[in-house]
Amino acid sequence: MAAPKKAAASAEHDKTNGGSPPEFTREQELKALRDMLLIRRFEEKAGQLYGMGAIGGFCHLYIGQEAVVVGMQMALKEGDQVITGYRDHGHMLATGMEANGVMAELTGRRGGYSRGKGGSMHMFSKEKHFYGGHGIVGAQVSLGTGLAFANNYRSNGNVSVTYFGDGAANQGQVYESFNMAELWKLPVIYVIENNRYAMGTSVSRASAQQDFSKRGVSFNIPGKQVDGMDVRAVKAAADEATAWCRAGKGPFILEMQTYRYRGHSMSDPAKYRTREEVEKVRHDQDPIEQVRNRLLAAKVSEADLKAIDAEVRDIVNASADFAQHDPEPDAAELWTDVYR
Repeated sequence: MAAPKKAAASAEHDKTNGGSPPEFTREQELKALRDMLLIRRFEEKAGQLYGMGAIGGFCHLYIGQEAVVVGMQMALKEGDQVITGYRDHGHMLATGMEANGVMAELTGRRGGYSRGKGGSMHMFSKEKHFYGGHGIVGAQVSLGTGLAFANNYRSNGNVSVTYFGDGAANQGQVYESFNMAELWKLPVIYVIENNRYAMGTSVSRASAQQDFSKRGVSFNIPGKQVDGMDVRAVKAAADEATAWCRAGKGPFILEMQTYRYRGHSMSDPAKYRTREEVEKVRHDQDPIEQVRNRLLAAKVSEADLKAIDAEVRDIVNASADFAQHDPEPDAAELWTDVYR
């Protein structure tokens, strides 16, 4: 009996953490800094409001992971869609959704993007091509694949950017989506935000294959590992992936190696890791400090950088004020947006 043939390795895989990413222009660095600061200051304020009891339910903060969504968004064009899971505030702000509307949704107010009915995990904006916010782990992956199918059907040239975490990467519907996306050459970028922990479970304890860029090997989907703490590396990888998708070559997987500074949610004390681990990442890899240091080295003044932070803080403080004083939705809202 003949020996079985080895499967052809047609999918491409690359690890980008070893080399230096392309440099940003001064304007790109300043934009990246402002956008990441907006997300971080917003999340810090959301954490404060949650502690005050102004935000109910679950609240998953994105602090530490800002470079992923900001770098990805810098590579997208008008019409490209974004969909993600429950750690979604940063994605909303990166797509251009207003801080007032996002914060008001967190506090359940009429001015929120879902009119106060969706909360932290369930808001969207068709105008900004943001399709949620999903509370079920991994459920957004099949929906993001469906968005890519619609793009293909309409021949509009748009790309679906579908975010999920290292924990969700082990869900069954993810692989069903991979198969369909490659079979029909759908324009979808699967962005796996590997922040090292699925709730309180480390990647090493939960995943047999810890290189998430290889998760599409059996479907011939190319993948790339990316330093998700460096916004320049994210932008470069996103440029490559979007070009692949727009050329009609099908899906692309980007594993963003990132880190969340806070617990899984506001109710998580994060006792599964040490304070020293978190502080080391903050000191060595913080995405905002990387940009700030490069700008200072390029002779941007400390005063100019402080002015950007002050502007962002004003926006966030105004959103918190709006979110605490905007009226609550009328009882009649219970009957709107219900399929009958």
